[in-house]
Amino acid sequence: MKFKEIKKDIFYCGLNDYDRTIFDELIPLEHGTSYNSYLVKGSDKVALIDTMYPPKTDEYLKNLDENNVDKVDYIIANHGEQDHSGSIPALLEKYPNAVVVTNAKCKENIKEMLHVSDEKIKVINDQEELSLGNKTLRFIIAPGVHWPDTMFTYLVEDNLICTCDFLGAHYTFEDIFADDSKELEHSAKRYYAEIMMPFRTMCKKYTKLVRDLNPEMILPSHGPVYKNPKFILDLYTDWAADEGKNLVLMPYVSMYGSVEEMVDYLADKLQAYGIKTEKFDIVTGDLGDLAMGLVDATTIVLG
Repeated sequence: MKFKEIKKDIFYCGLNDYDRTIFDELIPLEHGTSYNSYLVKGSDKVALIDTMYPPKTDEYLKNLDENNVDKVDYIIANHGEQDHSGSIPALLEKYPNAVVVTNAKCKENIKEMLHVSDEKIKVINDQEELSLGNKTLRFIIAPGVHWPDTMFTYLVEDNLICTCDFLGAHYTFEDIFADDSKELEHSAKRYYAEIMMPFRTMCKKYTKLVRDLNPEMILPSHGPVYKNPKFILDLYTDWAADEGKNLVLMPYVSMYGSVEEMVDYLADKLQAYGIKTEKFDIVTGDLGDLAMGLVDATTIVLG
């Protein structure tokens, strides 16, 4: 697969996983997912930002060969979870002079989960920079969106930011650039609800941080690249806001239909007053839909 150029000497080298139906053994996937990796060619050094999910490692390495990537100096680990860092051992074998660049917390996870040795890891601090020659990487430690080890990588001269899981979507695509469609918005909201919503206050903080940077593009680790950052930043501003919507969410279990009758009756009465309601059968429903309802609801009635 030929790598797709995002900007001069910056390439998308991730992979789609169309057939994956569940994530983290918990989250149903409507559109599969993507595992995003980015190749940055500086005048002196070459960096890979995030790597690959282990079952896709062979395909990933083959693509590196087919695109004549014969040198990697730095492997940037924005997060230790294996859908982003799982190919690091194979990459270190392929590029023995490469060094893993990450923060102290992520180093702990990479050492424990992937058995990468100390001498192959360079630890950086918040706002520290790494030169590739004519390109500079600046690291922003961003714990809580969604692991304690998460960080962002900002490409200074190109004004692009790699936000790891933050601002992502479980979504597959042919065009690497987001189409800002309702379908993508739905997938991004579902992703926020299932993964990021427990860390809403941190999402507010880092949405503002990214907006203040005013990047030309946002490069997440799942889903397409946002050439229009305002699209996803405005959505996150809404979803993470303190103010909810006038929505009553009614999750219920009904063994013999009686509870369902009560839920229907209450929903009809509320809707007669102009109050939007969403009913959710916990037994047969998709928990992702329930999570999306929780993003907006100001009232929850359990049946």
